[in-house]
Amino acid sequence: MNPRFEIDADGVGTVTFDDPGRAHNILSEQVLEVLEGVIAQAGGAARDGTLRALLVESGKPGSFIAGADLTAIAAVAESGDRETAVEAVRAGQALFGRIAALPVPTVAAIQGICLGGGTELALACDYRVCDDDDRTRIGLPEVQLGILPAWGGTTRLPRLMGLRAALGLMLTGKPARVSKARRIGLVDRVFPRHQFRHRSLEFVRSLAVETGSGGVGGGRQGVRAKRRRGISGWLLDGTIPGRAIVLRTARKQVLKRTKGHYPAPLKILDVVRKGSGRPVARSLELEARAAGELVASPQCRNLLFLFQLREGGRKGPWAKGGSAAPVDRMAVIGAGQMGGGIAQVAAYNDLHVRMKDVRHEAVAGGLAHARSIFDGAVKRRSLRRRDAMRKMGLISGGLDYAGVGRADLVVEAVVERMDVKKAVLKEVEAVVGPDAVIATNTSSLPVDEMASVLDRPARFAGMHFFGPVHRMPLVEVVRGEKTDPDTIETIAALVVRMGKVPVVTRDGPGFLVNRILGLALNEAGHLLDEGCDVEALDRIWTDFGMPMGPCRLIDEVGMDIARHAGDTLAEALGERMAPSASLVALAESGRLGRKGGKGFYLYENGKKKGLDSGVYADMGQSSRRVSPDPKRACDRIVLAMVNEAARILEDGIVGSAADVDLGMVMGTGFPPFRGGLLRYADDRGLGEVLDIVEGFAGEVGGRFRPCPLLVRLAREGETFHRAFPAVRADSHPEENGRG
Repeated sequence: MNPRFEIDADGVGTVTFDDPGRAHNILSEQVLEVLEGVIAQAGGAARDGTLRALLVESGKPGSFIAGADLTAIAAVAESGDRETAVEAVRAGQALFGRIAALPVPTVAAIQGICLGGGTELALACDYRVCDDDDRTRIGLPEVQLGILPAWGGTTRLPRLMGLRAALGLMLTGKPARVSKARRIGLVDRVFPRHQFRHRSLEFVRSLAVETGSGGVGGGRQGVRAKRRRGISGWLLDGTIPGRAIVLRTARKQVLKRTKGHYPAPLKILDVVRKGSGRPVARSLELEARAAGELVASPQCRNLLFLFQLREGGRKGPWAKGGSAAPVDRMAVIGAGQMGGGIAQVAAYNDLHVRMKDVRHEAVAGGLAHARSIFDGAVKRRSLRRRDAMRKMGLISGGLDYAGVGRADLVVEAVVERMDVKKAVLKEVEAVVGPDAVIATNTSSLPVDEMASVLDRPARFAGMHFFGPVHRMPLVEVVRGEKTDPDTIETIAALVVRMGKVPVVTRDGPGFLVNRILGLALNEAGHLLDEGCDVEALDRIWTDFGMPMGPCRLIDEVGMDIARHAGDTLAEALGERMAPSASLVALAESGRLGRKGGKGFYLYENGKKKGLDSGVYADMGQSSRRVSPDPKRACDRIVLAMVNEAARILEDGIVGSAADVDLGMVMGTGFPPFRGGLLRYADDRGLGEVLDIVEGFAGEVGGRFRPCPLLVRLAREGETFHRAFPAVRADSHPEENGRG
């Protein structure tokens, strides 16, 4: 039974969560039903004097409770049934309310991961204690899934720790480390990890003794440490005008960050504002109604959909019949920013890494780049200084192959030239063991051509990281014709260990992401050819939800690199990828983009300063520009991407629409609230998409000729996701929680 309830001879009760079928405890419907009975038992025991204090704990040392069952929430979101959502929320609120109303002290003992509904359960207890392990995290990530903490979290958290600290957790969804949780008043005690259960029971027993000796009822006052806020903190958190200022400022920040595309953070602010100073019951009802509206929203539906795709993509298997080999040591050949970034991410996840280059300056630069990322993590308080130093110590570098031969996996990250890569790969194969995996970080060159120079092509594949490596979550795992399943499994499992999401693709021009993105940027170039204003074009794309406009993105990539990638795609895929005249002219003008201080925009110390008015002259065009119809210009770019994604599915580059959506969201920042590129197309309706694409084909020519797959699916009334479903790893009894 999960959870189980016991009472010892001293009247101390324990409720222990320990689901044997999952790595993490999840508040599924079945678990909540059992918990209902457990709390009823505890209430009866408290009333007859048998129970004097209660400890809520986990039998899993690395996990308290990872949240609610998102599968059930996603099912309600897909149905759009608002009232079902509201009733489910009310039932959870009532259960946690009964925990809060128990007439004895209650303590949540948190070790490891405590998220979403797990945190809300802890908030319903009188006290929260946790261990001092740096892996312990406590948070409310619901906003990242398009919902809000609705089992009492939005109500109880501000009352516990003040408005500003509570909003900091709820509006970002980022979990707090132990040091922060203690500082802001989220936990009352921190105990050593190796003595945690003993010290937690000792703490509960002290409360039981106090209750039994006639202390303050329920132990709800007494020993709790109060958070010190100072005068300014009290004015902002403790007065009506102060709270109004905090809420108004938070709303402005949310709108600036989300541009209004995400309703969940605004709902959190509304519930907190309307519930402030009102009875808890009234605030809980506000939570429930807001949760119903959010769960029924398309944004929530799409964010939950993407979360499930991401979790599925991280579970595997990734290659039928394959088996992953352990990787303890890595080597990176090519110590530029990309190589240094790959080494840093590997070392962050406790892998030994050897970097090799042909120049001392490059090795020093790669090490310095890795160190700067660790320093940034320390500055943001996401990593302790001593841990950063230890992890940085896992990286070494040099000019020869010393140490490379011991690597279980080698990533080649040298310049994008086929002759150079072939030469380096032959050298690497000569020094590594026969079972070592060799991978190339190429973004556009054919993996199969590189494999042709190797004696063991089965142990070779693509491992395409996106920059900056420490921020971008996607890695394309490129399967060559001779790559064996064990190689794919080994690389994909390592990608997951490095905290990223693998998408397996077949070898082909641009693989998945760069093929679609390259076409999109080129279509933006065609709009520039037609007189479109640079800033207007960028604004159209950011209004759609992209993190930056196409011209700004070309500046980030570098105009020289964009030109090289564009030429490679055009050579392989033909006329529809032929570079636009404006982009060709700019590439030949000597502009490099941000790294050179001048592209479409001017840059100073890497920061954008404004549009360079001379860019139009370098494009060979007049500076008199037009602002196009936003919807049509956006469709020109986005539906060109959809049409190319259909060709990618037709060519068998990836196996599912989910692969396309994961790749585009995690590799390009395609708006998550839209669910992914092909989810967006499915939601619009493929009949409408086809009509618009055919209209563009009539206006601008053959590059918009509809893909036969798009034509067929539209005429059959099908969707991409039904026709090319994700292969789900249902055989893996893993967790599906956070809500």
